[in-house]
Amino acid sequence: MSNPYALPPLAALDTATLAWRRDDTEQEAPHSTVFDDVYFSRHDGRAEAEHVFLHGNDLPQRFAAWTRSRPFTIAETGFGTGLNMLCAWTCFERHAPARARLHLVSTERYPLRREDLARALTAWPDIAAKAKRLTDQWPDPVAGVHRLWLDDRVILDLHFGDSVTRLAQLDGRADAWFLDGFAPARNPDMWQAPLFELMARKSRAGATFATFTCAGVVKRGLKAAGFDWHKRVGYGRKREMLAGVIDAPRDDTTRDATPWYRPPQAKPPHHVVVIGAGLAGTTVSHALARRGIEVTLLDRHAPGAGASGNRQGALYIKLAADTNLQSHIYLAGLIYSQRWLAELDPDRTLWQDCGVLQLATSDRERRRQQRFLANHPLPAEIVRPVDASTASELAGTPLTHGGLDYPQAGWVRPDALCHHLAAMPGVTWRQGDVDDLVRTHEGWRVSLTDGAALSAEHVIVATAWQANTFRDLSWLPCQPIRGQISSLPLPSGMTELRRVVCAGGYVPPAFDGRLTFGATFTPNDADARPRPADHEANLTELERTLPAYVAELHGAGALLSPDRLTARCAIRAASPDKSPYAGPVPEADTWRQAYATLAKDATRVPPVSGRYHEGLWVTAAHGSRGLASAPLCAEVIASRLCDEPMPLESSLNDHLNPGRRLIRDIIRGHD
Repeated sequence: MSNPYALPPLAALDTATLAWRRDDTEQEAPHSTVFDDVYFSRHDGRAEAEHVFLHGNDLPQRFAAWTRSRPFTIAETGFGTGLNMLCAWTCFERHAPARARLHLVSTERYPLRREDLARALTAWPDIAAKAKRLTDQWPDPVAGVHRLWLDDRVILDLHFGDSVTRLAQLDGRADAWFLDGFAPARNPDMWQAPLFELMARKSRAGATFATFTCAGVVKRGLKAAGFDWHKRVGYGRKREMLAGVIDAPRDDTTRDATPWYRPPQAKPPHHVVVIGAGLAGTTVSHALARRGIEVTLLDRHAPGAGASGNRQGALYIKLAADTNLQSHIYLAGLIYSQRWLAELDPDRTLWQDCGVLQLATSDRERRRQQRFLANHPLPAEIVRPVDASTASELAGTPLTHGGLDYPQAGWVRPDALCHHLAAMPGVTWRQGDVDDLVRTHEGWRVSLTDGAALSAEHVIVATAWQANTFRDLSWLPCQPIRGQISSLPLPSGMTELRRVVCAGGYVPPAFDGRLTFGATFTPNDADARPRPADHEANLTELERTLPAYVAELHGAGALLSPDRLTARCAIRAASPDKSPYAGPVPEADTWRQAYATLAKDATRVPPVSGRYHEGLWVTAAHGSRGLASAPLCAEVIASRLCDEPMPLESSLNDHLNPGRRLIRDIIRGHD
């Protein structure tokens, strides 16, 4: 067996192949042709799911008694049609207190196609609205974690891939298990000892399980992993089923080799202060507020006043030719941002999913894209190669190069988005310049330059390249990168671009009568004053990327000279490895002492958990891809802070941890 703790490659999964069969009552049900087994009983699949999984885990009673601030978490092996999870959601709504929350985690090796999922769930009209919420957000079949907000109290994390591999990377623990999947005799690869061992490692004390099968391999595996089980009366033609509990879960050894990444103990707060109202700050404010946490959002200027204040920004990514952690994060971020924006703004007033063309304007870039495609067999709905002719048709203007097409990407109004999020319920926007940040016995004291002060249990720093101006973050490398965009009024009668076109810069379709293009990229430069030379650079790149379109602009009388263009200049932030920071802030001096032996031998890992500044977090260094990274990083912080399962795999959450830079410097002997 391959190492289940290794992160799988970025790739498409095979979807389920189904046969549709009817019983003597003409009830239609899906049948897996791969496993030669049914997804649910054709006699009464819903009643069986409720009997086995809901009552087998005593969920009605447990939901009614749930008063904790963290969500009740159910984990499932084998999502299938989603019937079990929809039943759990319905049961939760019926029995749980109004402030309770539910978190659902489910693995699936062969996800259904959207149309098959919708067809399978038509059997139960009374849950049609819930089924529609699920199918509307149903992700493309890409290996990884896909977070869906079913409603403001219910989150579903779909872990697409093999159950053992996915659970090995699960960053979270369950209160109850739906041990489902095709029968052990038909799906023996899943029902093995590693699965039961991982269940034991990913359970909270007192976690229960229920399953329809009483097969010997299941009983022996659960017992060996530490679960106590007993037989219950089965449903329908099945005489018996299993249910049980684990009182003493196994230690999760996922981070034994990297103990500095063990997260701090979480206690969901009542009030959080977020410093910085750009994309990073407003998205994390929204993520916390929708969990019922009171947020005070601070900025010295206004929402979207800095690098997040452009009228248009490209929602796209540029993935590495060879798989790395950064590419995993950005692809997951792009997919999440698309779903998040569609829910936040279904009318597309703040964004457009018009697609993005990433042109290969040089032989080097063409070879890089070819290597990327060979290494990452992703669905065409995510990214696909196109030649110059197809690219021209998609863009609406003649192009001289082909490249990669991201059909679901597009452009966003970052300034308007920041203002929208800052005005959401639960978020209190306040203008203020932070003078000092001090830990107290009650939490954090945030002192402002006007003499006012705020208190909060947690503080999240989201001030981009200036994040390290706070004393507890002074060690964090944040590189300022100056960028200038140019814009001009679009002459009447001009062809309208139909896609965002990217090469050395980006050009989105015109918005509100103006064409925007850019942006320049100048590292270690924090001067935000416009420069004519940057207009020249943007014009040169525009003509190189869209020569026919520029010729049309000239013919329409557009004045393409630096003195006729409007500029907006701002300072982005980047980390040395170009991945964002999203997580708790380490106690830097403590880490340097605790892990000093790594400088002599990086394999001698001290068995010491990393210490963090209690209640201090950072989200920063999103660079020019913040639209694809900030919303997902907001979920990373909110999930960790609220003691929920995480929206990314363990290894990706660790890569986002700002402490990665400390460990790197310690190993290399840097102060």
